[in-house]
Amino acid sequence: MNLNDYSNIQNFIGGEFHQPLSGNYMDNIDPATGGVIGSIPASNEKDIAKAVKAAEKAFPAWSLTPPAKRFAILNKFADLIDENLEELALAETTDNGKPLWLTQTVDIPRASANFRFFASAAMHFASESHTIDGKAINYTVRQPLGIVGCISPWNLPLYLFTWKIAPALAAGNCVIAKPSEVTPVTAYLLAQISIIAGLPDGVLNIVHGTGPITGEAIVKHPAIKAISFTGSTKAGERIASLAAPMFKKLSLELGGKNPTIIFEDCNWEKMMQTTIQSSFSNQGQICLCGSRILVQESIYEKFKTEFVEKVAALTVGDPLKENFKQGAIVSKTHFDKIMRGIDTAKQEGGKILVGGNSVMGKRRCEGGYFIQPTVIEGLGPDCETNKTEIFGPVVTLQIFSTEDEALKLANACDYGLAATIWTQNISTANNLSLKVQAGIVWINTWMLRDLRTPFGGMKNSGLGREGGWEAMRFFTEAKNICIEL
Repeated sequence: MNLNDYSNIQNFIGGEFHQPLSGNYMDNIDPATGGVIGSIPASNEKDIAKAVKAAEKAFPAWSLTPPAKRFAILNKFADLIDENLEELALAETTDNGKPLWLTQTVDIPRASANFRFFASAAMHFASESHTIDGKAINYTVRQPLGIVGCISPWNLPLYLFTWKIAPALAAGNCVIAKPSEVTPVTAYLLAQISIIAGLPDGVLNIVHGTGPITGEAIVKHPAIKAISFTGSTKAGERIASLAAPMFKKLSLELGGKNPTIIFEDCNWEKMMQTTIQSSFSNQGQICLCGSRILVQESIYEKFKTEFVEKVAALTVGDPLKENFKQGAIVSKTHFDKIMRGIDTAKQEGGKILVGGNSVMGKRRCEGGYFIQPTVIEGLGPDCETNKTEIFGPVVTLQIFSTEDEALKLANACDYGLAATIWTQNISTANNLSLKVQAGIVWINTWMLRDLRTPFGGMKNSGLGREGGWEAMRFFTEAKNICIEL
């Protein structure tokens, strides 16, 4: 297996690599240099139909594979990811533009952890039984759905790709998976890993292409019983409109515009360090980043001064070099979107405290897509900047005086994915965490994830939950059987 060769990516169908049936390809761009690093299949509905046939052939045997066997195969995936961590991390950084130190310490290890966790879940996922006054017994079995579609985003490519695939396979399904066409490399490499791991042919099929063509072909195919999607709210709306009339199961993890709520009694040093991370990790291209920072009035000026100073010190540049904390924006299209968002903030009367400009890369990165970490103040909760997901290294500052004001600002948004609360007052923390409209609430921390817990948002941030037993339930169908004693 040569994980360093991804210049000519191919579809993975039925245990073999295939060129797209149309013969059409797209360029794969290194965002740190702007140069072409390879080609990507531009697949269509014919490629999806071919993948479905392979999955239909594989499903009967895979669905009956004992959990211990599934455990062994999925655990082997994790072993192989760990063994090839350096190669996978370099591929992810080259493809996505994020710093190499980040892919080495977070993205690739989490992909391995996803497989290990759901390998174990396959062994421990149990049925329920209920007796009726000694007269009858009901037992509920959960059976795999059949063929499921997994569509993942570009911001955490292998991390979120495996987050979907692992539970689907653990539950006994066959998978048609589409990574983002912006970051396809590690999904292609995972296909190579699946062969060595011993996964039967046709159980996992990876088809590359665009969302409007390849993604829609997955959603529309009648043999695909469920769709797990992570991406934009706009794309989620389109998927829901297509899938709902077909009564497919849907899990949609969509956008976020998450509040970070900072009270005057917070642990100052921990709060400051973590807020830098929660604002700008992965160039702000994480759905869980806190892009709206709400600060209590009594500490606002102190916070602003120190925060701006630390943000200004964040270095932006070549993601392969350890001295840079911020890498490249994932694509030219997204770079332009973020810059338009900054321009909108200026037009709305926002004051740029630091950043706000693009950065010219040096040497090999002269053609790359880099943006300064940006902090904006002076905008209220009703402006477009504070209501629209920018999904980049851009945060706004807002002031509150009371707990009620903080809650009102936090909820003044159509999104409801995550929130972070900084306070030493347990009553304040508990009260706000129950009232804030978010599916995930962190208190005095951020991004501390337990894979057993449900993951997902409210309002326009999505539908359903991923993680732990929630994922295993999503990828199975419950059947109740009643026996009279």
